[in-house]
Amino acid sequence: MIVVMQAGATEENIQAVIDRMVEMEFNVHRSTGHVHTVLGGVGGKQEFDLRVFEVMDGVKEAHRIASPYKLASRHFRPGGTVVKVGGCEFGGSRVVVMAGPSSVENREQIERSAEIVAAAGATVIRGGAFKPRSSPYGFHGLGEEGLALLRAAADRHGLLVSSEVMDITQIPLVSRYADILQIGARNMQNFNLLRELGAQRKPVLLKRGIAATIEELLLSAEHILAGGNYDVILCERGIRTFETYTTNTMDISAIPVVKKLSHLPIVADPSNGTGRRDKVAPMARAAVAAGADGLLIEVHPDPDHALSDGAQSLRPEQFTELMAQLRIIAPAVGRSI
Repeated sequence: MIVVMQAGATEENIQAVIDRMVEMEFNVHRSTGHVHTVLGGVGGKQEFDLRVFEVMDGVKEAHRIASPYKLASRHFRPGGTVVKVGGCEFGGSRVVVMAGPSSVENREQIERSAEIVAAAGATVIRGGAFKPRSSPYGFHGLGEEGLALLRAAADRHGLLVSSEVMDITQIPLVSRYADILQIGARNMQNFNLLRELGAQRKPVLLKRGIAATIEELLLSAEHILAGGNYDVILCERGIRTFETYTTNTMDISAIPVVKKLSHLPIVADPSNGTGRRDKVAPMARAAVAAGADGLLIEVHPDPDHALSDGAQSLRPEQFTELMAQLRIIAPAVGRSI
């Protein structure tokens, strides 16, 4: 359930409502907006009377939430959530661009990548130190060495860092180097990992699974939110369909759907969404037009010789051109790059 407090509600009013919710066996999550405080109740007794809360001092309205996700619902934060990471904001007026190679390969490669994406206007460098590959014979990353190289390159070029966490044991290590903890599509429903991330105070970028519905994505986000970590960024990265021309089918419609159902910011990953270098720019442009709060793009200094995902990585000049195009498109939908 959701209880919306009046604009002038006192702290005593709010605490009284919280106490009553706890008595009714709800786990209470508080969201304080510019005008109203919203109290989200998870669990609780199956049967309860909303009028109990509607007549309490300081209460504006109370709602029973039917959807299985409560904290990820737009009702919990009607004005939307802005996730602040360093100097950038996901969900604000600016579209945040995260770019870099699929994986950190060596010092020269990641230094050059950081230089390229920073010069073009990206604010976050992405790069995997742990790579979940379908084949056991593929490149699986440099581990901590890769994270250290990524952090050093980012700091030299004034960038933030996003890197993937694959299991619970990696959280302390990746947190030491990265500003954003990325959860790949394969781990979207790794609930033990999600619950542990709920106890962290690092922003989490949660990718949609390759066969997941939007509701399942939001329920996965709910696991993180229920643990107390509200800094969750969703990511549409394409889903598996019967189409074989592209690696995945990029679901642009998911962006406005998520915007309606949830308060959480959502970014788009056209690189994994298509798996083809020549399709990345068109889908990136479409994602910004559809309302994406950010983009996650693979860029490599020499993609033809990349150790992973070279076919979907942009060349430096292609990324620079794309950024110029996005600076034209974003203002048309009230955003900036």
